[in-house]
Amino acid sequence: MRYKGINHIALATGDLNATIRFWRDLVGLRLIAGLGKPGYRQYFFEIGPRDMLLFFEWSDVRPLPEKDHGVPVKGSFGFDHLALEVETLEDIWQIYDRFKAADIWVSEVLDHGFIYSLYSFDPNNIAIEFSWANPEFDLRNTPRMQDSKPAFEAHNGSDPVSGVWPAVQEPTLKQERKIYPGEGSELRNKENKW
Repeated sequence: MRYKGINHIALATGDLNATIRFWRDLVGLRLIAGLGKPGYRQYFFEIGPRDMLLFFEWSDVRPLPEKDHGVPVKGSFGFDHLALEVETLEDIWQIYDRFKAADIWVSEVLDHGFIYSLYSFDPNNIAIEFSWANPEFDLRNTPRMQDSKPAFEAHNGSDPVSGVWPAVQEPTLKQERKIYPGEGSELRNKENKW
């Protein structure tokens, strides 16, 4: 299997208009698709050539309680922050200046060694990070482990290890493969509302 990237990350909002103004008009992501019916919407924003950000609008969703990026929590939890990579260091400074001009809190630019980052929150209190990859420390080409006590499984290195999970014994035959219509299939069948 080969992965191309993250197709989309799905988040939720109770205020799609504020979310569009933030992600499209302030952050600069194109709004590329919208689906909706009474009580339910989903809108897609383009992050890059392969990656999208999706927001479901559900009427009873409230903004998250504010939680700083990377600060440990207790109890059930599954998401800390969303990090978007920009092409140039100048892009970081443009975002910084735009957030300051909009009077939206934004951190100072931080040097994390392999990336330079700044942090903020969207209207839903979703913690976001904007990062520029430092070309001197490309972790994709040269993975590094600096944990003084790595997790047991990390000792096997960075590449996937075969034999950990059962091998497929009976793959689905081509004549048995079925694809069913799902939410969004109407994007290719209906008149464009723009």
